[in-house]
Amino acid sequence: MNADLVVDVQGLNKHFGPRHVVKDFSLQVRRGEIFGFLGPNGSGKTTSIRMLCGLLTPDSGSGTCLGHDVIRETASIKREVGYMTQRFSLWEDLTIAENLDFVARMYGMRLRRKVVDDAIDALGLGSRRNQLAGSLSGGWKQRMALAACMLHQPKLLLLDEPTAGVDPKARRDFWEEIHKLAATGISVLVSTHYMDEAERCHRLAYIAYGALLTSGTVDEVVAQQALATWTVSGPDLPQLQVALEKLGGVADVTQFGNALHVTGTDADALDRATAALRASGPQRWERSTATLEDVFIHLMRDTKDNYQ
Repeated sequence: MNADLVVDVQGLNKHFGPRHVVKDFSLQVRRGEIFGFLGPNGSGKTTSIRMLCGLLTPDSGSGTCLGHDVIRETASIKREVGYMTQRFSLWEDLTIAENLDFVARMYGMRLRRKVVDDAIDALGLGSRRNQLAGSLSGGWKQRMALAACMLHQPKLLLLDEPTAGVDPKARRDFWEEIHKLAATGISVLVSTHYMDEAERCHRLAYIAYGALLTSGTVDEVVAQQALATWTVSGPDLPQLQVALEKLGGVADVTQFGNALHVTGTDADALDRATAALRASGPQRWERSTATLEDVFIHLMRDTKDNYQ
């Protein structure tokens, strides 16, 4: 076993009744790596992450997490994992300090007051330690939740859409904390729908309805799809979008602010399909590089919901 690999799994499968929600899932995550999971709602992201971290037992497959077998040693894995859910799940009628002290008591920690004080200092919660959790903004609740899941000093963090409903500054501050933790050797698995957050991850995996479609760095994921792209600006973009969507050779047309991204899987076919519109229209056409969001939209449109 490679000691640098925190997660090393092959062929994981999970069914819920007749639904095959995760299919032959294989992945490796290194120590100190921030690994992002992208994909449509209901695509199996959370189920996949929970299987990796011992929170859900696979039906089949094999592998290890933190050196423990993901099927036979799930209890050992859970002791070394910090789990932060999308929904705030601490006690709103307790203060920050009381919440963290309660969690520390559940873990049976020695010197828990020092542990709580250290966590409050590390996450910059000192000025609000005596404020009721229910009166905190989303960003402060998020910081408290991160402090709670770090109390037992986990080696692996599981973050399930942790910044949903949080303002942009609080999201940025949160990600700075995550990168600080990763720099100390803690590995992070995070699911997100925000493209700017996905680009902050060291590597990504795109999961669609149970299947892992692609993985790698942001640049690798974009390059693997080899999307040819034009950016179009100028007047009458809604009408142009309707016309473009009828053309063969055009895979996707998406509006980004005051411009359209026109993408295709074959550069020559895309150029031929759009040649007349480029020559005759009042818009400005520029060749551009596909973004991660272009890739996300393209992959999402090419996958079929396994509820159907």
